Amino acid sequence: MGWLWRSTRFKWWAVTGMGTKVSRKVLRRGQVRACFANLPACGVGLEACASLTSVGIRGAGNKTDYHDARAIAEAVQRPGMRWVAVKTPEQQDVQALHRLRAARVQERTALCNQVRGLLAEYGIVLARGVGTVRRHLPELPEAGLYGFSDLFRTLLREGAQQLREPDTHIDYYTRLLAANRDDWLSRWVLRLQATRATNKVTVALANKLARIGWAVVRTETRCRAA
Repeated sequence: MGWLWRSTRFKWWAVTGMGTKVSRKVLRRGQVRACFANLPACGVGLEACASLTSVGIRGAGNKTDYHDARAIAEAVQRPGMRWVAVKTPEQQDVQALHRLRAARVQERTALCNQVRGLLAEYGIVLARGVGTVRRHLPELPEAGLYGFSDLFRTLLREGAQQLREPDTHIDYYTRLLAANRDDWLSRWVLRLQATRATNKVTVALANKLARIGWAVVRTETRCRAA
């Protein structure tokens, strides 16, 4: 059975072991438990995440939720299919931390790009990078060299203040992530940080991840902790 869920509705596509369609159905969230209670024992395949939209099946026609559910049902029966492990509550917590931190980083990047664009309208071009904007933005309203109006100086000061706010949240989430990491790779990075500069640690980590990724793809196996 291929099982596809959306925000309020669930759709399934059930097939036999030979791939012949048995049934298809759409359920509301409140109907799911009772429906499964009345089903005979069977294998159920779920999409890896609720936002997955790339599942398809050749020759099935235009993309629909039922075609996605059918593709999942057929994928479940393939011997070489790679399965996604169910996350533990602790893993889900760490994922939430990563997502929240990433959102604040995106907000900070968007603010820097907006400030750079506004300054460019006045003929002032700042190089890319949060560090560059953070270094120059506080001094620009006070320089008195660019003919800024009082209003624009006020806006620049407010922008400098807004730029500090995401930093506070990003630092907070970074500390939480560091406190919740006890895997082999994190311990390896911490050992490097004790004796190497940040840039060298970054390059070493990138190289190690590239080697791990290549080994996983080449051998078609899961990554094993050293």
